[in-house]
Order: sequence, then C-alpha cells, then structure tokens
Amino acid sequence: MPHTLTQPDPQTARATRTPAPAAAPRRPGPLAVPEARWAAAALALFLLALPLDLLGAPAWTWGPLYALTYATGGWEPGWAGLRALKDKTLDVDLLMVVAALGAAALGQFLDGGLLIVIFAASGALEAIATARTADSVRGLLDLAPATAVRLAADGTEEDVPTGQLRVGDVILVRPGARIGADGRVLDGASEADQATITGEPLPVPKEPGDEVFAGTLNGTGALTVRVGRDPADSVIARIVAMVEEASRTKAPTQLFVEKIEQRYSIGMVAATLALFAVPLLLGAELQSTLLRAMTFMIVASPCAVVLATMPPLLSAMANAGRHGVLVKSAVVMEQLGQSDQAALDKTGTLTEGRPHLTDVRPLDGSGMTEDDLLALAAAAEHPAEHPLARAVVAAARDRALPVAAVRDFAADPGRGVTATVAGARVTVGSPAGLRDPDSGRAPGSPPAAGAAARQAVGELEGAGRTAVVVTRDGTPVGVLGIADRARPDASGTVAALAALTGAPPLLLTGDNAPAAHRLAAGVGIAAADVHAGLLPQDKAEAVRGLQSRGRRVLLVGDGVNDAPALATAHTGVAMGRAGSDLALETADAVVVRDELAAVPAVVALSRRARRLVVQNLVIAGVFIAGLVVWDLAWHLPLPLGVAGHEGSTVLVGLNGLRLLRTAAWRRAAAEGR
Repeated sequence: MPHTLTQPDPQTARATRTPAPAAAPRRPGPLAVPEARWAAAALALFLLALPLDLLGAPAWTWGPLYALTYATGGWEPGWAGLRALKDKTLDVDLLMVVAALGAAALGQFLDGGLLIVIFAASGALEAIATARTADSVRGLLDLAPATAVRLAADGTEEDVPTGQLRVGDVILVRPGARIGADGRVLDGASEADQATITGEPLPVPKEPGDEVFAGTLNGTGALTVRVGRDPADSVIARIVAMVEEASRTKAPTQLFVEKIEQRYSIGMVAATLALFAVPLLLGAELQSTLLRAMTFMIVASPCAVVLATMPPLLSAMANAGRHGVLVKSAVVMEQLGQSDQAALDKTGTLTEGRPHLTDVRPLDGSGMTEDDLLALAAAAEHPAEHPLARAVVAAARDRALPVAAVRDFAADPGRGVTATVAGARVTVGSPAGLRDPDSGRAPGSPPAAGAAARQAVGELEGAGRTAVVVTRDGTPVGVLGIADRARPDASGTVAALAALTGAPPLLLTGDNAPAAHRLAAGVGIAAADVHAGLLPQDKAEAVRGLQSRGRRVLLVGDGVNDAPALATAHTGVAMGRAGSDLALETADAVVVRDELAAVPAVVALSRRARRLVVQNLVIAGVFIAGLVVWDLAWHLPLPLGVAGHEGSTVLVGLNGLRLLRTAAWRRAAAEGR
C-alpha cells in the first residue's frame, strides 16, 4: 500500500526519516602497527642526531642517538635477515644492516643511519597497508545486518541472528532496512540499492520473483523474502572469501634490487674472504692484506646499490601523494609502471556514480516549458527519498527554480510518487502505466498525449536513460531522462592508458549491457572490450584470465564489488571519494582527490622512477667496478675508497630525489595524456 503523508513540514520530514547508521568504530591509527612505532622512533632519533653531527658537536652528544637509531630501526630487518640466513638465504634486509654497520665502523654514522631510516619507513608503510586491509575485510561482513525478522507459518514475527537463517526461511524486510539474506521476493514491491554487489548506480525495482542480496539496502516498500542461500554462502560472504584468498595467493613481488641481491651479496662476501685468505696463504703481510680486504668490502658495499632503488620510488610516492594519489608501498610504485593491460569499472570510476537529470521533454500541447515541467516534477518529488527524486530536485535547484509546497504526498514503491501541487494532482514515476496493452495510454489521458509520452520514453530508454513520466490530473505533460554521467576526464584517461600500456582498456561492470556499451562508446572503449553484468567473482575471474595469459593487469574500481578483482590484479587502484572502505584498503593505490586523470599520470611517474632506478644502478655499478679494479690492480687508499663509496651513495640519492619536484609530476601528467 502507498505510504501517505499530508502537508509535510520539512523539519518533521527530516526528523522522521530513517536514522543514519551509527558511526563505524574508529580504526586504529598507524602507530598501532609495531613496525610503524619502531620506524617513527628511528626517524625521531635520527633527526635529533643529524643537526648535532652537522654542527660539529662532541661525539658523545650525537653518537648515542645514532646508536639508538640503528637499534630501533634496524633490529626488525636485521632479525628478518638472520632468519633468512638460517634458511641459507641472503636478502636485502641483512645487506642493509651490514652496510649500515659497515658505514658506522668507518665513522660514517650519518649515511648508515639514513639507510636504516629509509628501510624502516618502507617496511612500516607495507605493514600498515596489510593491517588495514585485514581490518577492512573483517568489517565487510558488517554490511549484512546482525539480525533479521523471520516469519513463522502462522505469520508471527521473530528476531533471529542472520547466521541462524536457513534455506527456505521467510524473512520480512522493512523499508530502509538492510536485507538479511540472499533470496527471492515472495511478496511486496520496493527498490533495492545493490551498488555494493553489482555496481549499478540506481536502485533496482524489486517485485515477487526478483532476486535480492544480503547487505543491500531496501527502499521505501516492505518485502517478504524466501532465503535462497545459507548466510555463509551469500554473495557478500563470498566477496570476503575471495578477497582473503586473492591476498594470500597473490605472488610476492620483489623490488628490482632484491632480484639481484642474492648473487651480488654472495659474490661480495666470497670475494672479500678470498681477498683476505688467499694472499695470507701465499705469505702476504697480515696488516696490508686486511687493509686491502676491508677497503674492498667498503667500496663493494651495497649502500649505493640499495639507495639506487628506494629514493626514486619513495620520491615518486611522495610526489604522487602531494597530487592526490596514495601509493601504499615502494613495491606498488614499481608495479604501476609494469602494467600492460588496464581494466576499469563503470559506476563511480568512469562515471560520477550518482544519477543526474539529462533530459527535460515537455510534451506538445501541454503548454509547459522545460522549466515549468522541471519545477512541477521537483515539487512533487521534494519530500521523497529516492535517488531519482533527489536528482530531479537538485536539477531544479541548479536552475534556481521555485519548488512549490505540496499536499497529500504519497510514495508507491517501484512506481513513483503522487502529490497535489497548486491544486493539481501530479504523478512522477515509472512509465509502466503508459504501456497498458488494453488502452495504450494512462487512464484518463488523451490518446495523443499517451502516444507522445510513449515515444519520448522509447527514445530516452533507447539512449540508455531512465525515463520518468510526469502527469498532471491524469494527463502526461512531459518526460524526464535520468542517467549516471561519465566523468569529464574519462575519455582522456582511456586514451592515455591505452597509449601507456599498449593495449585498449577493458570495461568490467556489473551494470546492464546497454548502459555499459553506451558509456563505452562515449569514452572510447570498443564494444568487444566491454564485459557487462558481472558479479564480483566474475570480475575477479576476468582478471585472473588475463593474467593467466601473461598480462599485468591494472584494475581501477571503487566499490565493494570491485574488491576481489582489486586484490587479484597485478596492481589495483581505487577511486577515493566514493570508494568503499574495502576497495580503498584492498587497492594498492588510492586516488584520494577522485581525479581519474591521475591514474595514467601515476603510471607514467612510476615508469620515470623505474628509469631513474636503472640510471642509479648503472652509476653505482660504475663506481663500484672502478673502485674495486683500482683496489685490486693497484693500491686504493682507504680514505679515497671511503670518499668514492660515499660519493656514489650521495650521487644516486640526489638523483633519486629529482622526482620530488612538482615538474616531475607535470611531465608525468603530460606523458599520461
């Protein structure tokens, strides 16, 4: 039955609306992660020691501070390196600690401390991202209500935990409540906001026989639903399982320097030992042999090699962060530039994710202008809560049109609203009444008006719009078109990603095929690259299929339904403003300012960072090779070896810091256009 409201007062209406959900529990801050606390302590101690050292203060003032920096920032990676050594593996953590301690042994406390702080900060960022993803996955199940109203055979109601529902149970879903289980509607009419599952931007009408999903939000009508799946097998529960599984099975990615660390470190250790032991066996003097071996260890130390990688990537991360893109780790910054296939969600990613009024069509003979029709519809829709109603009212306000007071407002779920406006009975809603096969027109309306309205509805729906018919005293006077609209930078982003990856981007969406193809045509995606009607598991499977063929997929999405695919992809990027918590935490990078054009820009910046890493490795390699040859073929004085080693370290560090400049982002943005 329609819900009737007479002469609504705006304040009363606001007071009687469904209360907003309680605020989510505050998420623990970054310092709740142990790695972050150790990294913060190391940074603070380093910053205390640095000015004392540079200003020439006595060593007893800054020496203990550096020692504490080494201890707080280096014990975890050092311990990890020792555990790896126990498994007969040398990794970059142990190399970092050895290099830092070697620098300290030669009096280069500042360089060793800086190395410790950089690695501690990188490890903390990754630990924070991992912890938040786990928290968000656990919190996803909160989308489903804790209890549901189960109906007994005699019609009595019983509140039960949703976990106790079984297939075949019948539940009552009241207006504004979240649906407690997957199932099918037995009775009632309403609409459900199921964007969290399918990504569809508009609420979907629900009538007997239609499928509903746990965790989606019921609209203005009551529904009776027969449970079709066990709660543990609901779509929302499967999303959680898929995200966790993808996070576990996603192959760990190593930074470029980590890929060469094993051979390099083993070779350096073996060469140092040989350079010390062989001459002694041949009768060489102990002191000079030890001095040469120590010099070799210093000049071959991996400080410059390690710093060749981290400063460019961390500088690129900082620059991207200043321009609204949060990249969660140096590994992710490296991965972004490796992508060779982009895939994008539709609603909230390529589109703005909310309905907008696109067409206002007064019918011939109605005597109404576009503004008259919009003002009339906005007055009738003003008390309503439906997203389409809000779009109509917002459009009227944008045009500064007056919104008249109404009487006798009534909302009929799934069909529309009716109200008395200036003495006339106005209906705004579904065009279903125009399609009466017996009359071919709305009851009481002239044949010409009904035919014109049907024609307008057909044209708008053919263009992918949601058509809304406005009648006055039973006669159609106009039709409104409503649709989600593409972001202004969507087509440019699609073209830029195609150029950067060398492959046309794909559209992966849960929305219907006509809407998906219409958007794709508008933003430059070929019809063959459109995959519509996908549930969350379908999106993840599509990504796995691409990656099984050797593609490195960059997925851009925003909703809960994108989370499994974001976790599965080589690199996942979430749109920040409208993105769900799970999408934001599962993604490897977040576009905080919600600017789609930032996605190709950060990909281009990643590639610039990778080029600088290669440059730095070449610089470090040339210095190390030159100093090693000098030490082996002639006699390299220890102070000169230290100066050459530290000079190469400073040089590669400064080269990497070039990406901190704003000009680096501008060039990346230009490359990404």
